[in-house]
Amino acid sequence: MSKKDGKYLTTGEFAKLCKVNKQTLFYYEQIGLLKPVMKNKNRYRFYTVHQLEYFFVIDLLKDLGMSLNDIQQYTQNKSPERFLELMYKKKEEIVKKRQEIEAKEKMIEAKIALMEEASNLGFNEITLEQLPEATLYLSRKIENITDEKYVEVISDFIEELSESHLDSGYPIGTITEREQVLKGEFSNYSYLYIEQPTPKEGHPYFKAVKGDFLIGYHVGDENTIGTTYQRLFSEMERLDLALGDHVFEEYVYDSVVKNDTEHYVTKIMIQVNKK
Repeated sequence: MSKKDGKYLTTGEFAKLCKVNKQTLFYYEQIGLLKPVMKNKNRYRFYTVHQLEYFFVIDLLKDLGMSLNDIQQYTQNKSPERFLELMYKKKEEIVKKRQEIEAKEKMIEAKIALMEEASNLGFNEITLEQLPEATLYLSRKIENITDEKYVEVISDFIEELSESHLDSGYPIGTITEREQVLKGEFSNYSYLYIEQPTPKEGHPYFKAVKGDFLIGYHVGDENTIGTTYQRLFSEMERLDLALGDHVFEEYVYDSVVKNDTEHYVTKIMIQVNKK
């Protein structure tokens, strides 16, 4: 039989159409995954155009993370029903991956926006701003707990963010209640939180009430944050304002972008009311 009747492709021609080298086809033949339709008396291998689709499906399944061994197991017991089941399964996996990629894209967009905003901030300034209502996902309460329990709560919170896909790309912040702030216990936080611009159903959320906030920035680690709070309290007094129910803290610059804690920047948002 002559290849030149146009119905057959040599190994080189078939490999070129599949965008692989000939060794790949030799290996597929060796493991019984894709065999040439014929070999002539000189042992030359020939394929048909119809095998291209078969190769492309193998390539697709490989791209979707399926091992050659699993593909081979499927090919040993092929049927329309099994193929349809396989395609539905792979479609579900792609949808899930796409959702995960879209979530990561939103996280990156949030981090870009926050970092670009930070580059225009004056860290020595104190401003009085009206903030909109924000939806926050909270940790368990961490106020007055032991160091061991604190680590456990943080661990659980991070795990929840990962498993429930609640990491929005916004910084993990802290909430300190009025009583602790009045005592000067600025690091005796009540909760960890992360903002949720697009809240998911089925999760408990805390609504940060919109209103007036006195906002300042602390440069350095938490051991010296009291000096920044005193500056904020002085400004509150000057503006004739009273401390509200909550204080929110978020890192602007942390270990992600700074090597030394003395260069970390913490945003402090104090809820205030008019006296």
